[in-house]
Amino acid sequence: MEHGFTWYGLTHLEGMVPIHVFHGGFALLLIILVAWRIRVSLKKARDPLIPDTKFSARNVFELVVQTTYGQLRAIIGPDGDKYITLVGGLFIFIFFCNIIAIVPGFVPATDNLNTNLAMSLIVFLAYNYYGFKEHGIGYLKQFAGPILWLAPLMFLIELLSHLFRPMSLSIRLFGNMFGDHMVLGIFSDLVPLVVPVIFMILGIVVSMIQAFVFAALTTVYIALAVSHDH
Repeated sequence: MEHGFTWYGLTHLEGMVPIHVFHGGFALLLIILVAWRIRVSLKKARDPLIPDTKFSARNVFELVVQTTYGQLRAIIGPDGDKYITLVGGLFIFIFFCNIIAIVPGFVPATDNLNTNLAMSLIVFLAYNYYGFKEHGIGYLKQFAGPILWLAPLMFLIELLSHLFRPMSLSIRLFGNMFGDHMVLGIFSDLVPLVVPVIFMILGIVVSMIQAFVFAALTTVYIALAVSHDH
């Protein structure tokens, strides 16, 4: 995808660092800075268990963690807490990769299929690892289906279904962020005042929804892999 003005273009990194890596790295830097700020806030707090009385990054992240815990427990069960690092980490990283696009001169790292496919492959490897860890070699029974004589056909269908999951996750996120960034860019060029603010707010909502969808689908895939109901 071609972009207009970007801060990346001023760094003279073209040809050395891909643009999606640059913006993904910037999003990661923002996450580190926010995490450091929250750490400082927790050290200064009289009681870390008591939330801040005013709006702060700490309150926002605590809400994210609490919501993620609730989602994991609702979909996976009481043992869902152990997957908070993967699911919560993906949500936060994707959200920051998306949200930087509302700042002029930055583009979402997630409007590049390479970024999304890398995260999707991590999800693919992770949930299959969890499945084998939970069931051992018996995890492969989930691919065979309930009818023995249909097992070869079902195994092929299930295998293809699992292989398409990373591409599905990647394309879904790419399409939504590509479209959102393009709409924001078009209206910013046509009407530089007031109107872009509306689409920036919409962009924030889209960024959060897409991060949530990716994290929710990851949770569902893990739940299916570790479930004992097959």
